[in-house]
Amino acid sequence: MKHSAREEEWAGWMRSAMKGDTQAYHRFLSAVTPHLRAMARRRCDQFGAPASEAEDVVQEVLLAVHLKRGTWDPARPIGPWLSTIVRNKLIDSLRRRGRHVSVPIEDVVATLEAEEKVDPLDRLDAEHMLERLKDPQRDIVRSISIQGAGVRETAERLKMSEGAVRVALHRALKSLAALYRSDGSENG
Repeated sequence: MKHSAREEEWAGWMRSAMKGDTQAYHRFLSAVTPHLRAMARRRCDQFGAPASEAEDVVQEVLLAVHLKRGTWDPARPIGPWLSTIVRNKLIDSLRRRGRHVSVPIEDVVATLEAEEKVDPLDRLDAEHMLERLKDPQRDIVRSISIQGAGVRETAERLKMSEGAVRVALHRALKSLAALYRSDGSENG
């Protein structure tokens, strides 16, 4: 499948998902995750980050895609939007670990021109959804996704293994997706 055909298929699934089609959203996430993983690995190589960093970046990207999917303009290609999220999450990860990162202006010029649409209700909605999670899941999602902490840092603070934090994060995201779907069907 050609690059553009694949991305158009992803965009179609995301458009359907944004209209409430949970199967399309699942297909989108299943199809895009291997691509995100490969992109994160390439970016880690490019910036001299350890390969182990890539999986943390992928998890953060998937969460960002879930929480910020409303910022994607369905009239625009989805590939650059995903690439920007991967790049930004990797840079965030490297900064948290004290690495200096310089990014060529060509890589960010498109995002400099874009005006971010931030709805203050999105923050309240995210907090409302987080309150419905149990600890430590709520604390893990808040730590990694909102406060920008890494898996290692979160694990040390909560006195958990990194693997346990990753599993809890994955389960929390799955719970949040189920809560989001159930809220959507009640409100739709």
